[in-house]
Amino acid sequence: MERRDRHQTTSDYPNPFVHKLSMTRAQKMRGMVFGSILFPIRVFLVAICFLIMWPIARLRLAGLSEAERARPVMTGWRRWLLHPIIWFLSRAAFFFLGFFRVRVKGRRACRKEAPVLAVAPHSSFLDMLVLPETQLATVVSRSENQSIPVIGALLEFNQAVLVNRKNPESRKQAVMQIIQRLTSNGYWPQMLMFPEGTTTNGTSLIKFKPGAFLAGVPVQPVLLHYPNKVDTVRWTHKGTSWMEALWHTCSQIYTNVTVEYLPVYIPSQEEKNDPNLYADNVQKVMAKALGIPATDHVMEGRVPTRKLGGLSLPLEPPARETHSLLQKNGLRKPEVEAALSRMIDRCQSEQRWSADVDDLVPLLGLTDRQTAAKICGLYSKDDKVDLRQMYLSMAAVYGRLDFKSLLHRAFTLYDREGSGSLTAVAVSDLMGALLGSPQHHTEELYRELSKGGTPTEQDLFRVLTTHPTYKKLIKFHS
Repeated sequence: MERRDRHQTTSDYPNPFVHKLSMTRAQKMRGMVFGSILFPIRVFLVAICFLIMWPIARLRLAGLSEAERARPVMTGWRRWLLHPIIWFLSRAAFFFLGFFRVRVKGRRACRKEAPVLAVAPHSSFLDMLVLPETQLATVVSRSENQSIPVIGALLEFNQAVLVNRKNPESRKQAVMQIIQRLTSNGYWPQMLMFPEGTTTNGTSLIKFKPGAFLAGVPVQPVLLHYPNKVDTVRWTHKGTSWMEALWHTCSQIYTNVTVEYLPVYIPSQEEKNDPNLYADNVQKVMAKALGIPATDHVMEGRVPTRKLGGLSLPLEPPARETHSLLQKNGLRKPEVEAALSRMIDRCQSEQRWSADVDDLVPLLGLTDRQTAAKICGLYSKDDKVDLRQMYLSMAAVYGRLDFKSLLHRAFTLYDREGSGSLTAVAVSDLMGALLGSPQHHTEELYRELSKGGTPTEQDLFRVLTTHPTYKKLIKFHS
């Protein structure tokens, strides 16, 4: 099966990671009145459900050896007694939150027909209401959630696949475990996954991660609809917080939800061999059924991005946020340009590319260390930042250099040996600096640059200005 073309480019669509709840004055007033009464009552009742579930969930695997825990608990009293109790209390918890009735469309396939249930769009933590409707299908969760009271017990009951995303070995083990379960021919229960991997505002389906499609087994797409006058459920990267979503949802008399099962998607041999192709095609089937576009947006870590030929373009470049922070601290354009000059002088004369928060204060001309720390956090997860990346991204935003001059400056900074060419690692670092986000998949770009030999500055300029895909980067920097 061939990869189907998208109708428009991803940049034509609104940012799917931003949701701001829109309410009339009357709706706000009614929410305040009902919320002050319903919110504490509903949260209290849900807490009671979870407290009852806590010890019962622990009983399911209590007393079992490691070998027995590695097998599904499908028979005996642990199944016929405990499973219905946890199912009932799970459904009751969502009932108390206002989801009085869950409308179901279509038929859920059995685990032999479709070992995987792919659920989308992913709106918030409240989407877990689909679990009771799927007879508590097993899930994949972060290993850190094991330590959370009640949640850890429920994950143990669910026999969830746990993964530490920061540990490569843990990720590898999780993939092997998922494939083993999905290819067990019904030995393990169905798995339920949210292939978007993060929550969105529902205006589009963002790029599916390949996890649910790695085993090459049939998948049943499951759609979640919230047909309500006020869209209270959604919780995204920016805008409505999880607490606001919970408050406004509890403030409604009831909340409508529909779980729709689409026909089982059976992959072709080509899709079995290419999980990314498989994921893309299921994404498009689900997007078509929802009547919304399928896009290449993806959340990388905590950075919302869109894909372009293997590159990740941040929707919110850190240099723009840096610009905003500097403005709030009273720095005008001449002062920022002076700061950029200090940065490039340090990079070129001393070759000291790394800077910590204390270094940034004088470099940027700040008096507030807290602002420097915020800026540092935009470019790095630790307390140090690469000044080359900060300089190049800020120079582009401030229009200090035209595109050709910007590329020349970038090439000079990353050609460490002064050989007039770049290694594959240097190309990855350079593009990360230009785009303001780490680039982990630049192999395609490097192959294009290397067609005539080791990439030179001329090759870089030629590909980024003439190649049908990569020339769009000029628009990104404009």
